Amino acid sequence: MRAIIAAGGSAGHVNPGLAIADKIKEVYPGDESAVLFIGTPGGMEAKLVKEAGYNFAPIKMAGLQRSLSPKNIIRNIKAAHLYLHAGRRARAIIKKFKPDVVIGAGAYVSVPVIKAAAGMRIKTAVHESNSYPGMAVKMLSKYVDKIFAADEDVKKKIPYPEKCVITGNPLRTNLKFEDREAARKKLGLPEGLTILSSGGSNGSKAITEAVIALLAWEKEAGNINHIHSYGRKRGNPFEGLELNPERTIIKEYIDNMYTCLSAADLVISRSGSMSQTETKAAGRASVQIPWAGSAEYHQYYNALSMVNKGAAVMIEDKDLSPKKLVEVVSRLCQTPGKLREMEIRAKEMSSDYAADKILGEVLDLIKK
Repeated sequence: MRAIIAAGGSAGHVNPGLAIADKIKEVYPGDESAVLFIGTPGGMEAKLVKEAGYNFAPIKMAGLQRSLSPKNIIRNIKAAHLYLHAGRRARAIIKKFKPDVVIGAGAYVSVPVIKAAAGMRIKTAVHESNSYPGMAVKMLSKYVDKIFAADEDVKKKIPYPEKCVITGNPLRTNLKFEDREAARKKLGLPEGLTILSSGGSNGSKAITEAVIALLAWEKEAGNINHIHSYGRKRGNPFEGLELNPERTIIKEYIDNMYTCLSAADLVISRSGSMSQTETKAAGRASVQIPWAGSAEYHQYYNALSMVNKGAAVMIEDKDLSPKKLVEVVSRLCQTPGKLREMEIRAKEMSSDYAADKILGEVLDLIKK
């Protein structure tokens, strides 16, 4: 079996593609060239795909700007020019690779690739990792044979819902969760309720400022551990603060997320699709803080899906403050029964076999 996966833009698009590729490699071992990724040369996909050991073919693309300022109009003209060339480049790559299926992961680079494949009568599919479908997936729903959806909410909001198959978001098979106590010991943390917080890889000033106030409350409360990532694009705002070194881990970037998730009792995070998928897979209660700047505010709908199932509580960006975060977290910490109930609900939302479902659907598609 030979597959092309078009993915890019963010880890929320690239990582599901890598998880699908891992599953293909597991079921069809021995052929390292059976999967080819297509993405933009300057995007994170180029780095992530090569690090994972898969072949990568670049296509220059740029996203359309929704607000029409003079600068954005010029950007959109350039994006349209790149799009025209991208179609020809995609057809050339597909013709040379000869795939059985082409799968898009929702980013704008997947649009010319999927349309080219559909025009060449090759089987196609697209995966939507968010609860609110993005522009690329909506555009491609007309052309693809199948749409792999994160949850039922996608099916309600997309053209051609009859093409939707609810698979959940796949996780890479080489990452494993651990026993909670064992994970804490590995991190050097003592016994006690453990909180994990992050504003994403680039960080969030608002979340970090609220976490500073939360750490002060935790110091008074006692017996609470805290792991926080302040982000690669921000200086360390914790320098000079009196923190409990035995119970506090402050990092620019968390590179052992599965261990930290395994150690946690409560997660505070943005509502990106893959961070949510990992939280559900670990079976952890969470405070969801959807980023107001996410396209079409899709993170709000991601968070809402967890809140409606009793797996999380939500604080919207506009409502976030140090006082509000302390209020919400202190209430949850004082009701351990509630935390355990949220853990159960989160695990129920997990899609542990998403990659298997997707590969099964792909094989059915190829047979047809």
